[in-house]
Amino acid sequence: MDERSRFCSVWLGSETGILKGVSLTRKQAFNFCSASQLSREQEVRALCWLEPTESELLLGSVDGTVKTFSTQKGRFTEARRCGDPADGCFSGLAALRGSAFVTCTESGSVRVWKDEASEPVRELKAGKNVCRMRLSPVDPQKVATGGKENGLKVWDLERPEEPLFAAKNLRDDWLDLRRPHWVRDMAFIPDSDKLVTCTGYHQVHVFDPSTPQRRPVLEAEYGEHPLTALSLPAAGSTVVVANTQGQMALLDLRKGLVRGALKGLSGGVRGLQCHPTQPLVASCGLDRFLRIHSLEDRRLLHKVYLKSRLNCLLMSGKDMQDGGDGAAEGGGEVKEEEEDDVWGSMEQVEEETAKRKATEEEEETKKRRKQD
Repeated sequence: MDERSRFCSVWLGSETGILKGVSLTRKQAFNFCSASQLSREQEVRALCWLEPTESELLLGSVDGTVKTFSTQKGRFTEARRCGDPADGCFSGLAALRGSAFVTCTESGSVRVWKDEASEPVRELKAGKNVCRMRLSPVDPQKVATGGKENGLKVWDLERPEEPLFAAKNLRDDWLDLRRPHWVRDMAFIPDSDKLVTCTGYHQVHVFDPSTPQRRPVLEAEYGEHPLTALSLPAAGSTVVVANTQGQMALLDLRKGLVRGALKGLSGGVRGLQCHPTQPLVASCGLDRFLRIHSLEDRRLLHKVYLKSRLNCLLMSGKDMQDGGDGAAEGGGEVKEEEEDDVWGSMEQVEEETAKRKATEEEEETKKRRKQD
């Protein structure tokens, strides 16, 4: 039994197929995988808790496999085929009641799986190019989907024939040109029927299915680059969004204004999640770092280098103590101080090289003058 997993409070899925666990209190990071089985087909695209006790989590791979990992035993306990690579990668994975769970692929196939059945018990078609599927935290039979030229839809898994809500196309722009839509992520806003989405055209939209209006009741923009992920803090009146350039900010859901930026990122963000009860947000992406920011003062609390490009993350609901700035140690991790030393030495080398060149040029000039 591998007890390292008991200490982990953040889990991450990498492009190399490795499940990574990070203990912020112990400042350690661990890899959970079989090195002999690593391949691009094992790339991790989705993570979710299987049950509220957080004793097991589900992991969705590019090859269509969903694996069960026990955080108590520190190992994978089950693997089952839940998709075809021809359908595209997983764009959503969520647990239902009991041992059931729902998957969604980029082709728009939303399937419900139960027990040991090799075939899904229910299936619906959400349209092509689905970028994200999210399960309602209140109603476990309700899911939202959206993608490129595939507007926001809300579905009842018990009645999959027609969506409960389908967003209408955005109004034409001031030149009467059609405005394309590209939903990249969404979330159900607590204590309401509303949903918030972010788009590949750096927009944030709020929809209210309880009203006759099927267009956004709030439209806002952030930055100039495609937004890739969003997450709702526990308070519920704001949303955290991030984009392909490593920019991340906190937006007001009532007025659409930017409340503040979360700095320190340097690469496209792929995974983003707010802590369910504490004012913390975790992010990861192409720069191979896990970062934890405070939502109260927007300070960077933790920065952990994990060697692989990261696709998704999953935070534990347990309390996380503030361990201060610094990278995780152990498991072959790189300390921030060591990186700073490396960059410092590079600057010195560049300065010495420049001085050497200047000296050589000066001596060459003197020689020419003597010859003249």
